[in-house]
Amino acid sequence: MNREEQISSLRTDLLTMVKEHLTPVAIHYNYSEAPLEANIKWRPLVLFLGNYSSGKSTLINDFLGANIQASGQAPTDDSFTVITYDESDSDDTLIRVTEERDGKFLLNDSEYPFESLKRHGQRFTAHFCLKKVNSPFLKTLAIIDTPGMLDSISERNRGYNYQEVIGDLAQIADLVLVLFDPHKAGTVREAHTSLRDTLPDRTFEDRVLFVLNRIDECASLIDLLQVYGTLCWNLSQITGRKDIPTIHLMHSPQAAVNSGNGMDRDTSFLHYLENQRKDLKTALLKAPQRRLDNLASFVETHSERLSHLLEALISYRRQLGRARIRFALGSLVLSTLVGGAAAMTMLTTNILPSADLKLVLSNGGGVALLIFIISLIVFRKISEPRFFRRHLKDLDNLTLLENQTRRDSWQSVQALADAYLKKTGGRFSLGKVRREYNAVYDVFDKRSREILEALKELENIPREDSPN
Repeated sequence: MNREEQISSLRTDLLTMVKEHLTPVAIHYNYSEAPLEANIKWRPLVLFLGNYSSGKSTLINDFLGANIQASGQAPTDDSFTVITYDESDSDDTLIRVTEERDGKFLLNDSEYPFESLKRHGQRFTAHFCLKKVNSPFLKTLAIIDTPGMLDSISERNRGYNYQEVIGDLAQIADLVLVLFDPHKAGTVREAHTSLRDTLPDRTFEDRVLFVLNRIDECASLIDLLQVYGTLCWNLSQITGRKDIPTIHLMHSPQAAVNSGNGMDRDTSFLHYLENQRKDLKTALLKAPQRRLDNLASFVETHSERLSHLLEALISYRRQLGRARIRFALGSLVLSTLVGGAAAMTMLTTNILPSADLKLVLSNGGGVALLIFIISLIVFRKISEPRFFRRHLKDLDNLTLLENQTRRDSWQSVQALADAYLKKTGGRFSLGKVRREYNAVYDVFDKRSREILEALKELENIPREDSPN
């Protein structure tokens, strides 16, 4: 089996595992509104983010080999555009947009992984679209271009929550490119929020690449170094990272020629940075390889969180069961004592002078049974609701939080545990939850390790040369 066949086989196994073992649980407990496999079944995704003047569209056009996206100094496009390959069009034709579809189509076609974005409403749907392009660059991946980030804009202005949309897209993307330009190396407000809060919460650090674009607009190498230093400083302050993240330096030769500017600039340094373009393009073309690693992380992360949720629910029922047993034993002792006292009283006080011993013991047993039943009713009506309310106030008692990984996992599902307990009143089938837990934990504990072993074996299979 060659490398491509192995990748395809692993991908199929991962999708089947998610569909059969994780999605039913995720849907039942409102962990996900859409099937989990919907987020990972499509092709690798590269998400482009950046200020409105950072040159996202120009860079995309360079990679595609044609002017597909509108570009300019001012905001030119306020839509989220999914750009994918049109397999029905021949490669030897002029590169162009072969088909366009609107947001309603994208959000309702099960082929695409965007069903969960419906929650962002009609205004977002109106700013979401698809373009099919016959560019060879898109054969193994798809691109998502986004509206430029601004300083003075709010959810009210856009009509949807921009950061939540970015977060949802970053979560399913295999690579996120964050672009800056020399004029706004300090980053604008929306970029600041995305880097500080949204991206760290919704994706992994190694999936985010930083790009300083339009470097041809720097007046000299000294100017570029000053801009680069400013961006490094700002990123370290925003992200909280002690290390300086790698920043790719990019520009568009074609855009520079078209602009006609640059006569008063010393851009002789640009030819030293030509390798940066190749390196970034190679990083994008490795998105399919990243996809398999990301799928493994996806399975491990969601199986861990779901098993943690089910573990907490099982813990609640176990604690409730133990409380019921303790109360039942106490009630049994109390009813036995009361029943025995009643029988003794009947024997010593001649309340039933003509009654034989069997009748007295029977009456005492009846009293004991009555007390026992009353005690259980009291527990169910009074003590059990108190137990329920007490545990809702301190859900952390339902799970062990001995390390940061466990704390992070619990933080992601604690609200779901609270919602499910409130919805059911704490009354649900313990056996069913145990069966779900065993299936999900098996994916997390056993199958995730098998996937990692398979990925290690995959590294030993020779790679085919990536296209340039």
